[in-house]
Amino acid sequence: MSALDDTDRRLLRVLQADGRITNQALAQACHLSPAACFDRVRRLRERGLITGYAAQIDPAKVDLALLIFVEVLLDRTTGDVFDEFAAAVRRTPQILECHMVAGGFDYLIKARVRDMDAYRTFLGDILVRMPGVRETRTYAVLEEVKNTAQLPI
Repeated sequence: MSALDDTDRRLLRVLQADGRITNQALAQACHLSPAACFDRVRRLRERGLITGYAAQIDPAKVDLALLIFVEVLLDRTTGDVFDEFAAAVRRTPQILECHMVAGGFDYLIKARVRDMDAYRTFLGDILVRMPGVRETRTYAVLEEVKNTAQLPI
C-alpha cells in the first residue's frame, strides 16, 4: 500500500470529525477541487482506509448508560477455544469491543448496558457461559474522561 500524503491525511482528519460533510465543503476545507476531492475519497475507500461511516449516539439516551470493562481469563489457550470465544463475542450485541491482550488475562471487553442490574444479568446469563471462560474481573466506569474514535492522523 502506498504511503499517505499530506492531502490524504487532511481529508481523513476532516472526515473523522464530520463524516456527513458534503464533498463541496470537504474540498474547500482541504484546498482541492470537488472532482479531485471526490476521487481521493473514493481511492481512500477502495484502499480500505475508510471502512465506513456511523452516527455517534448518546448511550444514556438509548438506555445504555453503564460502561463496563471486563478482563476475561480463559480456561485453556488453544486455537479452538479462542475461535469459539471470538464467535460468541461477535454474536453478543452488548459487547462493543473485545481485544486479545498479552499479560495476566486473555481478553479485554468493553460493553454497554442499562445499569448494574442489567450487567449482573449479562454477566451471569451470557458472559460467564461463553466458551472457555474461567474467570472475569469487572470494572464499572464512573466517569468517561475521553471517548473518541478519531485517530491522530
